[in-house]
Amino acid sequence: MVDLAPVKARLEILASRDWNLPAIEARFERLAAQGITKKAGLEEEIDLQKEMILDRVQRRAEEYCYLTRNCAKGTVTALLEEFGLGNMACIKALAPFPGLAMSGGLCGPVSGGLIALGLYFSSDNIADYQDKRHYLAARQFLERFQNIFGSLLCPDIQEILLGKYYDPMAGAKNREDFDKAGARGKCPVAPGLGAKIAAEIIIESV
Repeated sequence: MVDLAPVKARLEILASRDWNLPAIEARFERLAAQGITKKAGLEEEIDLQKEMILDRVQRRAEEYCYLTRNCAKGTVTALLEEFGLGNMACIKALAPFPGLAMSGGLCGPVSGGLIALGLYFSSDNIADYQDKRHYLAARQFLERFQNIFGSLLCPDIQEILLGKYYDPMAGAKNREDFDKAGARGKCPVAPGLGAKIAAEIIIESV
């Protein structure tokens, strides 16, 4: 059953947010310069700070989406930073993934969330086909995301957040209308909630 309440509540929060873009840019630039730091003692940190971690991941996914104007990058950056996964090349690789190159396909936060879960749950032995943990985690993620948004597809989620679907790649007028609909300030709701779902699944596994 779809429950849009978390989406509507977050839209209200973001409507009044002071994005403090210089601070977000500075943090992102430090991350890009230093790279993703591998983390030790993750279990202890999660045990002590679960809610703080979830809040931080959600907010940073929103902020990184606002900065990069890319919901897939926003999602995966927050998750990789928080859990010490992957590297900056993983973030770069997500560049064409919002709506599958804005083609009306899979929502960017779904792609970003799945990448992070794959990095966390997959076996270090890349040829290991018997380890199914990544499939199970991914199925949980897809179900929870769909329960919140009612869909995994960019056009449907745009309709919820913006009131209708815009294809920004279809021409200058579409891009202008997309911007006028408040996409930059509203679309971060999806990566925020997507990253939070993925973080919950990681935390539950510890």
